This record gives sequence, C-alpha cells and structure tokens, in this order.
Amino acid sequence: MKMKTLALAAVLTAVGMPALAQDKVQFFPSLTGRTGPVAPNATPFANGYADYMKLVNIRGGINGVKTLVEECETAYATDRGVECYERLKGKHGGATVFQPLSTGITFALTEKIAADKIPMITSGYGRSDSADGGVFKWNFPLIGHYWVAGDTVLQHIAKKEGGWDKLRGKKIAVVYHDSPFGKELLPIIEERRKMHGFEVQLLPVPAPGVEQKAIWLQVRQQRPDFVVMQTWGVMTSTALKEAVATGYPREKMFGTWWSGAEPDLKDVGQAAKGYSAVMMQHGAEPDSAVVKEILAKVHGAGQGTGPKEEVGQVLYMRGVVGAMLAVEGARAAQERFGKGKPVTGEQARWGYENLNLSQARLDSLGFKGVLRPVSTSCFDHMGSAWARVHTWDGAKFTWASDWLQADEQIIKPMVRASAERYAAEKKLTRRAGTDCQS
Repeated sequence: MKMKTLALAAVLTAVGMPALAQDKVQFFPSLTGRTGPVAPNATPFANGYADYMKLVNIRGGINGVKTLVEECETAYATDRGVECYERLKGKHGGATVFQPLSTGITFALTEKIAADKIPMITSGYGRSDSADGGVFKWNFPLIGHYWVAGDTVLQHIAKKEGGWDKLRGKKIAVVYHDSPFGKELLPIIEERRKMHGFEVQLLPVPAPGVEQKAIWLQVRQQRPDFVVMQTWGVMTSTALKEAVATGYPREKMFGTWWSGAEPDLKDVGQAAKGYSAVMMQHGAEPDSAVVKEILAKVHGAGQGTGPKEEVGQVLYMRGVVGAMLAVEGARAAQERFGKGKPVTGEQARWGYENLNLSQARLDSLGFKGVLRPVSTSCFDHMGSAWARVHTWDGAKFTWASDWLQADEQIIKPMVRASAERYAAEKKLTRRAGTDCQS
C-alpha cells in the first residue's frame, strides 16, 4: 500500500518548515478513499482536510505547533482501513485522531482505539450510539450522526406536508446501502414510523450500487409517496439516473448528508432538478471567509491539494470542517496539558470531550454562516444536532429549509439504550463522573 508521504509533506514545506522536522509537530493521519466506488466523493473531502491543515500552519500552527498530514489509501475497504490505522497510529510522535470516513472502518476500529488510547472523529457517520461518551470514551460523532440525519430529513418532509399527522398512511421507501452504513439509518426511521403511522418500504442496495434496476422497478410498481436515500459514491448518481428512467419525481426524493453533493448530480444535471438532501449544517460554501482564505493563502501560493474549482463545494467543505474540529480539539487539549506543546492522542481525547466552539470562535475561524456552536461533554460526544436541507436547481444546490434540530427527546434515549446494549455485549462498565476529569 503506497503512502502519499512525499506529496503530503507539502503541508509542512508550504510554510517554510523542513518536511522531516519532528519537534513541535501534531500528526493528523488521513484515511482516504481516492480510489474505488466512492472516489468522486471521498477525494474532495481529503483535499479539503489537507488544505485546511495547510491553512492552520500558515496561520502559525496550533499555538506554534505545526500540523502534519500523511495519507493512507483505503479505497473504502474495511480491511485496508484497519491496515492503514495500524501503519499510521505510531508515526510522527503518535496519531492525534483518526477520521476514517467509513462506517465499516469505524466499527472495525472502535475496540482498537480504546486499547491504543487514540480518539476517532466520525462526523455524520459511524456508530450513532457512540454519541454516548459514558460508554464510548474514544468515539466522537461530532455535530451529527445518522439518527440526526434521519430525524431531520423526516422533519423536513413532515413540514412540507403540513405536519406529522399528514404522514399517517403515507408510504416512505428507504433506498439504502446494504452495509453497516446504510443500516444505521433504519432505527430512527422505525421509531418515527411507530410514532406517526406511515408505512416503510425497505430497499437495500448491494455495494457498490451500480445495478439498481430491480430496486427502481419496485419503486415504480409500489409508488411510495417519498423516497429517502442513504447512499454514497456511485450509488447516489445511479439511483438518480434510475429515478429519471422510471419517472419517479425527483422532488419526492430526499437524501441524507452523504447523498447530496455535487459529484452525485453533475452527470444527471437538469434531470435531477428538485432532488433534496439534508446537510450536516454546512452545504456548498463558496462565499465563506474560510474558503476565501484558503483560495488566497493556500491555492494562491500554489499549495492547493486538489483543483481550485472544488474549493467550497459540499464534500470539500466537509473535509475542511473535519480538519477544523480535529485542530480545535487539540487546541483545547493544549489549554490543559501545555500551550504550544504537541498533545498525545490521550490528551487530545480530553480536548474533544471539552470542545466549546462558540459562535464568536467559529466566526473568527472563518465559519460564520457555515456552522452553529458546538459544545461537548463527558457524556455528550456529539455537541450539536443541527441540520439544513438543500435542493438541486438543475445546476447547483440552494437552501430549501430553515435550521432543523433533531428531536433529542427521541434520539437520546435511543442512543443510551443502544450504548447500554453494546456495553453489556462487550462487558464494559459505564464511566463514572470522576473519569470525566481524566
């Protein structure tokens, strides 16, 4: 497996620091999916992640500590993701945090990170129950997980129809990746079904998802009132093309946040007009301050990781947000363990558990209008449950909803119950309050 060490050394050399410097470096491994069925979607995420880390160094690092990124290619395969983790976890003074961009890899690493004392950020994916920090000490689904996505997309549909009561008796088809990723959405769909009396038609799609004719034949035959899609990579564009071919209205199709980015729509174009997807707060943000700064200081200096045209697009921004959360957790850890000093993975975990990203702080980092405040704790490893919906107008996404907040009166009990089942299965003891200070 080839590491992109030389290419990513530019993260340091771009700001005049020797590529092999070992002192005052904070190592952020990057598990990438630049090849395989999710490459069109995972590549801009990796580019955004790398570019923001370069911007941090241009800004002076994390209180003077420079970031170092090294990539390892997983091709979205769980076994390769585990291999990448093992190769990178001890390099460059030790990994700060992993972001695998894969629910399958997240499941495979959850026990490993606890043993190795390395945190893992899984914004918008992974285990939804890992929001319970009382059981999952090392997992951080910061700013959202699948149950937030499912709840907010159903809220949006209900609002469009005139209220939850209008969904009673309606049929909602769920087209989902037949994997842990796809299946993670189903518990919140089932919970809302029981509450509001709509029917659910489950339509699992085998990976990689390029053959869906049988699925959309079922859609055409049963004519559900709405289709919710939990898809990723080529599966999303394939679903949209099949919907066009079978005549299913795109305005009745709603994706979750891995099913609503530019690569999903560019080959469908005008025919996909009306398709919507819920977003993990941000969408495409070409006018944001952080994007303008990256264009000026990173791409303007010839140090951009990918094409300039993708800067500010949905999945590029998701990589930027992921990098910002990774850095700010390390910064928070420095406040406790030594300002201006690299922090260990174990120390960084404390930082992610004590994030307090106020609106003023987010605005100062260039995320005004992009993100809302994020505040975590020992037992809340998510920190925010906000979302918005955007709709494809034939050429680009435009916002189609106000801010939506997942109903945590429904979700928190689900998270706790699932976490308790996991703890019982793994014979884990829930953390005591005293452990929250460690």
